[in-house]
Amino acid sequence: MTIPIEADRAGKNRDASDQGNKTLASAAYERIKADVTSGRFAPDQRLRIEDLRNAYGTGASPLREALNRLAAEGLIVSVGQRGFRVPSVSIEDLRDITNTRILLETEALRRSIESGDDEWEVRVVAAFHRLTKVETGERPEFAIWEEANRQFHEALLSACPSRWLMKFYDTMYDQHRRYRSMSMQATSAPRAVHDEHERIKDAALARDVATACRETELHIRRTAEIDEALLKQQIDRD
Repeated sequence: MTIPIEADRAGKNRDASDQGNKTLASAAYERIKADVTSGRFAPDQRLRIEDLRNAYGTGASPLREALNRLAAEGLIVSVGQRGFRVPSVSIEDLRDITNTRILLETEALRRSIESGDDEWEVRVVAAFHRLTKVETGERPEFAIWEEANRQFHEALLSACPSRWLMKFYDTMYDQHRRYRSMSMQATSAPRAVHDEHERIKDAALARDVATACRETELHIRRTAEIDEALLKQQIDRD
């Protein structure tokens, strides 16, 4: 069967258009996700399509696709015909997210340490070196520190063989990041966060699973305690 030339061209044009929309939707997804998890969008803030179009220079269709994807992941909330909004924050939610992240991250870390080879060790050392340059230099922008911090934690877990465990961990990391961004940007309380990272790194490279997991839990809980204190202050003011 011979496909008419014009029909073939139309099909290719539709394919190219669909691919272009997917690319735009993916880019919009990443930008909105970054702005939600970094705290640029405030809790309960409405995410209006027109406002997002002006902010990102993206069409309504890719934006709706991105917003629906983020809503399915729980990073934003769909409010029916009223559109979308940023989720609320609460002490109960923070505690739930914190406990779930600890369960997932310590299990992934255990599996990663047990499965890690020489290349895994190189990734951990390299990521810690980059993080050290950020944390021991002049006070960096939050986004720069956050990227180095994420790369360090990802390197530690990079030998974990469970795809599903890592998928759920990524979701909880992003949920926790929304609270963490508030504590890192809104408080100047002294904290030896680099020492915490170093203890985790040393235990992981020594293949000391119990110590690495314990230090990881303490590290996450210290951040959550700061977040919770800030939330309580906000509640008291309101």
